[in-house]
Amino acid sequence: MKTTREKLADGVYLTHLPARKFKTSLLSAQFMTPVAEQTAAEQALLPAVLRRGTARYPDMGALSAELDRLYGAEIDYTVRKKGECQCVGFVASFIDDAFAPGGEKLLEPVTALLGQVLCDPARRDGRFLPEYVDGERTNLVDAIRSILNDKRDYADLRLLQEMCAGEPYGVSRFGDEASARALTEEDVHGAYDRLLSSAPLELFYCGSAELSRVRDALSSALAALPARTAIPLPQSRKHPARSEVKRVTDEMDVTQGKLGMGFSCGEGSFSALMMGNTLFGGSSNAKLFMNVREKLSLCYYASSVFHRQKGIITVSSGIEFQNFQRAYDEILRQLAAVQNGELEPWELEGARSTLCSAYASVGDSQSKLENFWLGQTATGRSDTPEELAAGIRAVSTEEICAAVRSVSLDTVYFLKGEGAAE
Repeated sequence: MKTTREKLADGVYLTHLPARKFKTSLLSAQFMTPVAEQTAAEQALLPAVLRRGTARYPDMGALSAELDRLYGAEIDYTVRKKGECQCVGFVASFIDDAFAPGGEKLLEPVTALLGQVLCDPARRDGRFLPEYVDGERTNLVDAIRSILNDKRDYADLRLLQEMCAGEPYGVSRFGDEASARALTEEDVHGAYDRLLSSAPLELFYCGSAELSRVRDALSSALAALPARTAIPLPQSRKHPARSEVKRVTDEMDVTQGKLGMGFSCGEGSFSALMMGNTLFGGSSNAKLFMNVREKLSLCYYASSVFHRQKGIITVSSGIEFQNFQRAYDEILRQLAAVQNGELEPWELEGARSTLCSAYASVGDSQSKLENFWLGQTATGRSDTPEELAAGIRAVSTEEICAAVRSVSLDTVYFLKGEGAAE
């Protein structure tokens, strides 16, 4: 069935994803705002505070009881980064009308409750409850610190921070720990007022209800939104290639080294670069996995990701400290093999199959559908999964190799043990 997107109000848009094969319905409300070092932490904290209660259901116990009354409906807060956009809001899941006991309609009451979470949060004297802010601030700091505990995630983040220093893409979706610790109730309420009045609000519905019914339910639930002057999202800027490779080394008490490499992409279509990255390190049949990890045993893991919004490819690998140079050289050698067209037919077929299967699976899950279309909306794209798969099937080997030849090394990040030699 056809996906539609329409404007409900100034800066408020609804994407309708009709689907009758699921036993649940999904409703998502996401504020879209440029990710920035100064505001990332307070905006990440905001939905957690809002989820603590509403004016009518002022604590998590009362809110949970109402969700239980709606046959176990759920409203979870989300903090995501899509390109250079921070997306904060809520995703609700509830029994689809076709499966509700006694034919009860759940879309309207769940939508109304979501509207209360967004527009009528629990407050005291016009302020957020300090105990809610304090508790969720602690949770946010813990979430930021947990990234440090997973050294692979930490190294991946540090690579992006160094490669995209001074660019929004280098900012974590949660912000930094120092900013999070310093947040006050006034900061969070300021973020709430700012997002409510000026951030685009993207709504997504996936389920069996007709578009007109979803539109009416949301219009009623969000009637309390203040007058809005939505600020359009800025276009993501492509990462400018460096004239000299940036090299950064961190030392930490670790037993396994983390080698990250960032590459700038020049010319090439999205399909060609996606295929090139998948051949290089984007699947279990890719050259990095098959050669650097399996054949030569230089890495505990090795993979690559194409960040289409910024036109970069990043490589993530875990190595023994003394294998730094050998792993580094071999990663570049495998990239050169793709650039030079040293590709077997099974590699090309495997890469196409991997990508087309991934696009085909988007429709198997409501959360995948919502996440996919959120990413498309945040980055100004409208390609459907079917259109993206068609592009992958059509791209030629020559186009792939030409696109990958435009890829150049930009940044090298190495996390090593204290005092360890490279």
